[in-house]
Amino acid sequence: MKKCIAFHSYKGGTGKSTISSNISVLLVKRGYNVLLIDMDVYAPTLQTYFNQNPNYWINNYLFNTADFENVIYDLTHRIRKFHSTKDSQNQWGKLFVSFSNSSKEEITKLDGALRNQASKLELLRKFILIKEEMAYQNSIDYIIIDTSPGIRYWSINSLVIADLILLSLKMDSIDIEGTKKMANEIYSAFTKIGTKCYLLFNRAAGYCYPPNLVQETSYSPAANYELIINEQLNITDKFKRDVDMEIIGNIPCYCDIQFDNKEFLTVLKHPYHPFTHLLNDLVDKIERI
Repeated sequence: MKKCIAFHSYKGGTGKSTISSNISVLLVKRGYNVLLIDMDVYAPTLQTYFNQNPNYWINNYLFNTADFENVIYDLTHRIRKFHSTKDSQNQWGKLFVSFSNSSKEEITKLDGALRNQASKLELLRKFILIKEEMAYQNSIDYIIIDTSPGIRYWSINSLVIADLILLSLKMDSIDIEGTKKMANEIYSAFTKIGTKCYLLFNRAAGYCYPPNLVQETSYSPAANYELIINEQLNITDKFKRDVDMEIIGNIPCYCDIQFDNKEFLTVLKHPYHPFTHLLNDLVDKIERI
């Protein structure tokens, strides 16, 4: 297996699920076999994205009521229909997805298990086995994990097995300050054991113009865009001084994507969209790490 990549954030709403699913699709297009796991156990979204109603969930594997091979679903056929005449489907890899159960009962069960030390250790063991099983039994090249935001047991377990962590954040002050604290207090521990950690600015101002920058009397899109980018670069530079982590990408907010009910397929539906180009650049960097 090449890498286990975890997408993490200080708080929700940073676009982790959109980025992780689109990155998974681009890796499949490049010929890799990818397993995408929804470990945002308190607010899972991949089931809705893929319009899937699984018989077994990652929860079943964690509680020993299903083998791991039963909780992963081959959804390659769902994305191959978007191939163009320039693509050769024979060169594509496969996309496997494992879903998290969003029912109240299952979330309560997960939380209840954390009150018992033996159960917590068993759950950690099961997490580690995920990486081993997929590496040696299913010819998986990349595992992509969409984690729970913040510092919770489930997100920490996901980070523990990751070779590469991409910390996604938006440009608002709450997210920036929270991410700084989390990066300095938590991520430094992972970098010490060899885990690669990078910052990923997402849904940053850019494509959409904030209303407060639009003047009714004299509106200049180019001037407003330059103002937005300059402000964004100032925040980014200051952030780099406060946090000892490299920035791997800076992705603007694209409203046409954010409000698309199939946003996880953007890179296939709109292969020439600026968002797709930026994610291809991100995949290039991931391959080189």
